[in-house]
This record gives sequence, structure tokens and C-alpha cells, in this order.
Amino acid sequence: MHRRRSRERRAEKPRASAPAPAGKRRPREGAVVPNELLLSKGKEVHPGRRNRGNDPGSGNDVVLVTGFDCFGGETLNPSWEICKRLPREIAGLRVETCLVPCEFRRAIEVVAEAIERHRPSIVLSVGLAGGRSRLGVERVAINIDDARIPDNSGAQPVDEAIASNGPPAYFATVPVKAMARAIRAAGIPAEVSNSAGTYVCNHVMYGVLHFLAASGRKARAGFIHVPYAESQVLDKRDVPAMSLESMTNGIRAAVAAAIENRHDIGVTEGALD
Repeated sequence: MHRRRSRERRAEKPRASAPAPAGKRRPREGAVVPNELLLSKGKEVHPGRRNRGNDPGSGNDVVLVTGFDCFGGETLNPSWEICKRLPREIAGLRVETCLVPCEFRRAIEVVAEAIERHRPSIVLSVGLAGGRSRLGVERVAINIDDARIPDNSGAQPVDEAIASNGPPAYFATVPVKAMARAIRAAGIPAEVSNSAGTYVCNHVMYGVLHFLAASGRKARAGFIHVPYAESQVLDKRDVPAMSLESMTNGIRAAVAAAIENRHDIGVTEGALD
């Protein structure tokens, strides 16, 4: 009886919306604490145990789409505005969204917690790349932070590894060429990009793929850069922009293509940035 009451009290405790520091709470069986995986420099990366009978990357009808908060003096980030405009369901999968802080380390923690909570089969992160004229479906993330400006917490790492024991790079595990083609078919300019940069966007793309690989989850993941929204360039001369409606339609088409294509199409495509 005492054990039963203890379990009931634990069940009534609300789940924290943000991860506690490493070592401050005991993870549930099958869970992987982000700090233990990649957020503490110098630590080995240890794969977590999968949940018996409930593989979180197999047969789960959820796609997680993430967007960033504002940074660099901007008052709007189109990546999050797109997330707010997405439908609740795309191609039979429920859409869940997550607002990610533009902060090194903390950004990965937040997305990892959302993955733990929603157990998606696809994770698609979206970020702003001001100056680009089309949606860029990123092919690869590299294991380096080299920030041209401080993040929202004031951190500005230079030539620092994202995961000290991680591989030099990860390729997206979503069908990047099929997604770019689908975006263009929806009437939105798009390309496959071969560089996600070295700021928080690349940090999140690499961190998510590293988290999924180290934890043994089967979810597929990728990243798409979007241009400025039109309202952001009213005071910027000769800077490309795109409407939020067009970008939202493009991301919706990309998500549908990722769901419908387990393997990528065999065409030649790629961009220098």
C-alpha cells in the first residue's frame, strides 16, 4: 500500500517544461538525459536504453517541428512564426512544435526534452538565414561552433566542438532532395544547401542528430533555413525576403515529402551555402 501511494504521488507531480541540471533528477527507465549525452564537454557519449516494447522512433505518428526565438536585434523570427501557422496534421502525422532559445547548449537541451516528450518519428528544425533568397534544405551539420555574434545568453564560442567525442559531421536523415523538389512543386524557391553555418542553427542540427544517434532512437531528422520575412527588410536595402505564407507552405510541403519518402531521390542537386 505504501509503495502504491508513493507511485501515485510521483504521478501527480507535474513534468518540468525545462530540463533540470545534470545529476539533479533521476531519469525514467529508457530515458536519456541530454547533459549526459552531449552537453558536458569531455564526457563520453553513452547510448541510452530503448523502451522495451515501445520504440520511440517506430510507428509513432508525430512530426516535431522546431523554430527559434528572436536574435540579433530582430523582433521576429520567421522560423517560429512558421511553426505557429502549421496545420495540426500533415500527411497523416500529428504536428507538434517547439520554441527553441537561440542559445548554444540550451537549444539542444530544449529540443532533446521535446523529443523525449513527444517521441516523434521525424524531427525538422527550422531557422533563419538572413540574406538567403530561398528555403535551404540542409544536407550536413558539422561539429563546430564558431559564432560571428553572441547568442541570446551572451555566449560566443570560437572554434569549439559541439560534442567533444562526436564525429566531425552528421548528414541529415530526411530525404533532402525530395523535400527541396516538393517545396519547388508548391511554387516556393528552394535548394539543397551544403552548409548550415557555424552558429546556433548548425549547433541544433548537429546536436539533434547526435542525440538521436547516441540514444538509439530511430527518428529521422533534418534542418531547413528560411529567408527574412517581408516585414524584416523594410529597413534593409537590397535584401531578399519571402512572405510567411509562402514559407509556411514550403515547410508544409517539405514535411509531407519527408513523411512520404523513406529514401531520397536520385538527382543531382546542391548549393555552396
